[in-house]
Amino acid sequence: MRLNPPQQTIAAPVVAEGVGLHTGVWCKARALPAPPHHGVRFVRVDLPGAPELPAAVSHVRSTVLATTLGEGEASVSTVEHLLATLYALGIDNARIEVEGPEIPVLDGSAGVWTERALAAGIVAQAAEVNVLRLTRPMTLSDGDREVILRPSETGLHLRVTVNFDHPTIGEQRVQLSVSPESFLAELAWARTFGFLEEVERIRAAGLARGGSLENAVVFCRERGVLNPEGLRAADEPVRHKALDLLGDLSLLGARLYAEVEVRRPGHGMTLQVVRALLDEATRA
Repeated sequence: MRLNPPQQTIAAPVVAEGVGLHTGVWCKARALPAPPHHGVRFVRVDLPGAPELPAAVSHVRSTVLATTLGEGEASVSTVEHLLATLYALGIDNARIEVEGPEIPVLDGSAGVWTERALAAGIVAQAAEVNVLRLTRPMTLSDGDREVILRPSETGLHLRVTVNFDHPTIGEQRVQLSVSPESFLAELAWARTFGFLEEVERIRAAGLARGGSLENAVVFCRERGVLNPEGLRAADEPVRHKALDLLGDLSLLGARLYAEVEVRRPGHGMTLQVVRALLDEATRA
């Protein structure tokens, strides 16, 4: 009989606050330990009744430039960096109390969340993890986006390719087997990014109101990287896309054992993959 690993939670609260990338509002998030089978839940403690939003695909309200969870009047946006951290570190159960409409963007990466979660500690619990094991290859495509999934018995393995018509980025690839160690070394520090030529259009749509060179990498076709400190690695963009992908895949509510190869990843496409995987598991 095959046994799954134990569920885990954090040993102590993990707290961060700062501006929201898209709303521009000052926000605070406090991740707390939670019991087995609780899963990850966001709680809008600043709203009447403290409504809860499970980190599940069923509660995704929007995937425009970020992943937003919502139900009724309550929503929390830009959850993907924190979710990626929890998944990569093996934290299955957490109550995340949020003050504000968004998770603070911090420096645009998952680095702060990762460091603070590791400092808080992670504890095993007396329950097995829910594992979704892919039993057959699957392919999904949407225009120039494509995802190929293959079975794996050794956890989650990502292979991500981006291709931007921009001289500083172009085509980039990253490949890794997801673990706390690989996430910390290869993805956690990679920042969100955007293009100067698109800033006005995005802000006119009510997004990126809190964006700045302190929390995002900004590319300009004529001048390259506008951030004075430059890139943290030449392939930082594809690494951040892999980070976002991991956060969105966590909305499965299970540990995914699969090889996931993605060309031109995006929040909307990843959510299509999550729904397809859940449909596959239902039929199995």
